[in-house]
Amino acid sequence: MAEAVHTETAAHTEAAEHHVEPTAFGISPGGYVALAMLVVFAIMLWKRVPALIAAALDKKIAGIREQLDTAAKLRDEAAALKAEYEAKAKAADVEIAALKAAAERQAADVVAKAKTDAAQLIVRHKALAEAKIAAAERAAVDELRAKAAGAAAAAAGQLIAEQHSAEADRKLADQIIAGI
Repeated sequence: MAEAVHTETAAHTEAAEHHVEPTAFGISPGGYVALAMLVVFAIMLWKRVPALIAAALDKKIAGIREQLDTAAKLRDEAAALKAEYEAKAKAADVEIAALKAAAERQAADVVAKAKTDAAQLIVRHKALAEAKIAAAERAAVDELRAKAAGAAAAAAGQLIAEQHSAEADRKLADQIIAGI
């Protein structure tokens, strides 16, 4: 069987070698295709198609360059804005720290003033209480003196009444008048 396949392939090869391509005016079909391509290229050159393509490409390149320039400007603006906001954030952090320190100092001052005021208030209340106590003591002493004086006067009056008579009182009054 391999011999039969081999014989058949050999027959095809011999037939292909004897095949003759048709030509017109001595030019093969591939030559006509090449000639048509040359004519198309010549017409394209005559109508300046490459210049039109180059102009379109130049326009496209210019548009891309413009977009790249715009993108670069936007990137620079974004970097400037970023730097500005970073500076503002740092300044805000510094300001926050300063406000916090000021608030802490103010709170410490308020606490110190409150302590001082409380101490002064305690001293005033203590002095007021001591004054009230002293006044109460004086009032009590005065009251005791008055009661003692009243009791002494009553006791003296009773003693005098018991020991002195009307005659003795007259003599005493006369002595006092004579002494004046």
